[in-house]
Amino acid sequence: MTDTRYMIGVDIGTTSTKAVLFEENGNIAAQHHVGYPLHTPEPDAAEQDPEDIFNAVVTTVQEVMKQSGVPAEHVLFVSFSSAMHSVLAVDKNGKPLTASITWADNRSAKWAEALKHKYNGHDIYLRTGTPVHPMSPLTKLMWITRDLPDVAAQTYKFISIKEYVFARLFQQYVVDHSIASATGLMNLQQLDWDEEALRIAGITKEQLSELVPTTHVLQGLDKNYAHDMGLLETTPFVIGASDGVLSNLGVNAIKPGVVAVTIGTSGAIRTVVDQPLTDAKGRFFCYALTEKQWVIGGPVNNGGIVFRWIRDEFAASEVETAKRLGIDPYHVLTQIAEQVRPGSDGLLFLPYLSGERAPLWDPNARGSFFGLSLRHKKEHMIRAALEGVLFNLYTVMLAMEEVIGRPSVIHATGGFARSELWRQLMADIFDQEVIIPESLESSCLGAAILGLYALGRIDSLDAVSDMIGTTHQHKPVAEHVDIYRDLLPIYIRISRKFEEEFKDIAEFQNKSLQASN
Repeated sequence: MTDTRYMIGVDIGTTSTKAVLFEENGNIAAQHHVGYPLHTPEPDAAEQDPEDIFNAVVTTVQEVMKQSGVPAEHVLFVSFSSAMHSVLAVDKNGKPLTASITWADNRSAKWAEALKHKYNGHDIYLRTGTPVHPMSPLTKLMWITRDLPDVAAQTYKFISIKEYVFARLFQQYVVDHSIASATGLMNLQQLDWDEEALRIAGITKEQLSELVPTTHVLQGLDKNYAHDMGLLETTPFVIGASDGVLSNLGVNAIKPGVVAVTIGTSGAIRTVVDQPLTDAKGRFFCYALTEKQWVIGGPVNNGGIVFRWIRDEFAASEVETAKRLGIDPYHVLTQIAEQVRPGSDGLLFLPYLSGERAPLWDPNARGSFFGLSLRHKKEHMIRAALEGVLFNLYTVMLAMEEVIGRPSVIHATGGFARSELWRQLMADIFDQEVIIPESLESSCLGAAILGLYALGRIDSLDAVSDMIGTTHQHKPVAEHVDIYRDLLPIYIRISRKFEEEFKDIAEFQNKSLQASN
């Protein structure tokens, strides 16, 4: 065995937890993931069993240690990334009183509406950086304290899923500034809990965890879990940050003018600034990476899920053809879409199939094709759907440009990056060079780099640039850019005009769903 030192990045996601064992230079030595279900026990619910997630953390670390055969004393640290916006109530013994309520849970929608129009929500957003939306833990706490008073009365702490994991491992309630900045409860300038937000949530500061920097290190791992994971009790655990900001770090998008775009099932667009910034119109978030680096941007509900819907509902024959040929059905669909000219001959698609976060922050938003005529065919609808996802992300970029100026380059990741067409569409619609970094495990790598910084093994997070390369580069095609510049103002206008109609049709759909049940 060599004297190589290793680091473990753990990413607690909504669908799975992944652990990646890296050599100190960023090379991957082993990785393992464990999935778990999302439960929907009632309409608008989206929750998970915290025990499933805790066990996944232990198992994934255990497996990468077992696969690699690395001695425990050669592990420098374990550092964490985690999904944002989860809420979990626990009693004095740390026993969960609720499931882990995820960002996708919509049961606090009426309280989000009340926060926006009755409880000074915009001013709270300006101080805390979390847009007013049912994803926000602030609105979830408003729902729990008002609609579930028995649960609230028994609650010792309201925590996120990452806090639950650390409480189990170290018997301490701590929360990093990054996760806390995504709650709607932390004042970004003061790095402390916001008194007005706490009052509106109906909780006290004592019911929340201690705020710590993202570089905070814990030691004294519970001996039983140390044994299970194959680690020393003295192995440093770096609390880390949220998956979004660490993804920026993991794709080397931390310098001024560099924007990261991720499109998986959902999507996000983000860039790093040197101080907290919020938007007078409430269109983007601001979350902490370190005390000197902040990430602004917007998440969208509708990314690859739109392409999957097109595949499932419009493309039965193409899926069958792909199956017979032994190729990916998405590849067949993109080949079909490539036959259509940029702009889909004037067919626009609003991709709001599952409500929308940025830039509308409207859970009632619904999708539609606009400009449909007899000359449009299935292939136009496929291409328009792909373009619509990017149009929506571009509108978030426009809001960001008002405070950061025009970006210099886009670093893009996620499942969409497997499609050459979709990558080129991004370059054309954004009128930017698009780079696809080598790193496929951006949040885990970001957590590991933050861990190196926390332990003083690197002087700057810029060390990430030595750890990743580039797999694809796309430059915008001038004539395509001109077409999209004609269409984008139309897209933006129609997407803003339907707020009342979105609300009315969502109410109708909910009534129809209840009647059918």
